[in-house]
Amino acid sequence: MQLLKERIRKDGKIMAGNVLKVDSFLNHQMDTELFQEIGKEFRRRFADVQVNKILTIEASGIGIACVVAQSFHVPVVFAKKTKTKNIAGDVYTSKVESYTHGRVYDIIVSKEFLGKGDKVLLVDDFLANGKALEGLAALVEESGAELAGAGIVIEKGFQVGGNLIRSRGIRLESLAIVESMDEKTGTIVFRGDEA
Repeated sequence: MQLLKERIRKDGKIMAGNVLKVDSFLNHQMDTELFQEIGKEFRRRFADVQVNKILTIEASGIGIACVVAQSFHVPVVFAKKTKTKNIAGDVYTSKVESYTHGRVYDIIVSKEFLGKGDKVLLVDDFLANGKALEGLAALVEESGAELAGAGIVIEKGFQVGGNLIRSRGIRLESLAIVESMDEKTGTIVFRGDEA
């Protein structure tokens, strides 16, 4: 998605440890007009799939997932990282290791919102090591719902996550795949760029 790549090049910041900071438009301050275009692109890419739920993980995926869900005209369910008093009854749980935060979370979805008959599209802002998507896919599998695929805004192609998810047979659509980043020069190379 050329619009997204241009925005990453313009406003993204490369930090130590292969961190791509896009918080000025994607996951802290959110450019909702860009999100509208992202939603339309995911709808186009998954036009052949009957989706009735979007599933993401808190927190930075929620904004994007909501706008994507508008394009599909379906609700969003998000996996919580902590059990709260307002989640009563049975839940699905999975463990997820966060690349960004360097810790393991138990993620939770109420059984009330996910189950047999649901066709679920996973949506998230980043794909690095694939652990968040693996955890979300495990929740879908445990629920008896059907996993339609996964939509990722930015995939780090130089990390293992994309290959891991694809090797599991999950349909993965990433809007921008970063092949390399250079912190010193600020250069970002995307898959499909001219050599």
